[in-house]
Amino acid sequence: MYKRVSAFDVYRQALPVVLVSLVAGLFAGTILGSEPMRDGIESVPGILVLLPAFLATRGGVYGSLGARLSSGLHQGIIEPRFTFDQRLSNAVIASFINGMVVSVFIAVVAFLVLWIVADGGNLLQLVGIMVVAGVLSAVLMLSALVTVVFVGYRRGLDPDNIVGPLVTTLGDVFGVVFLLVAIYLVGLLL
Repeated sequence: MYKRVSAFDVYRQALPVVLVSLVAGLFAGTILGSEPMRDGIESVPGILVLLPAFLATRGGVYGSLGARLSSGLHQGIIEPRFTFDQRLSNAVIASFINGMVVSVFIAVVAFLVLWIVADGGNLLQLVGIMVVAGVLSAVLMLSALVTVVFVGYRRGLDPDNIVGPLVTTLGDVFGVVFLLVAIYLVGLLL
């Protein structure tokens, strides 16, 4: 069934998500500028090298999942219910694996950059931080993304209007928070 969508409808659906994104982005920036984060950044050479890539890839990896969910809902091949669905499970697992592979890749590239242009860093430490931050952010991002998309869709919202701001915000907030957590957890272990 085709429904004509006006610009006003898109704006009405996206504005609340964009406003929440604004507040959450300010929260993420506050965490990034906090003293514990500055101390963590100073204690681990290479964190500033990998931070932008880590935050950007959260949006890229999980944004593709959001688009896949949106397409599946529009086509009717995914039901907006929390039941076992092979397509949904495969998409979530693939996103998790992609997120983890990208996290480890970022750590290795950051180490190589440090090795080339600086005194080097600790590869095990960087990989450990990225794996911990990647797993923690993936679990929360996947849960929040699927929940918000399904609930929004059931309430008549177009997932295409909410996925973009949602994923970038969740990626920034969870990425910064769990990067800080990972710095301290890996610091305790190494």
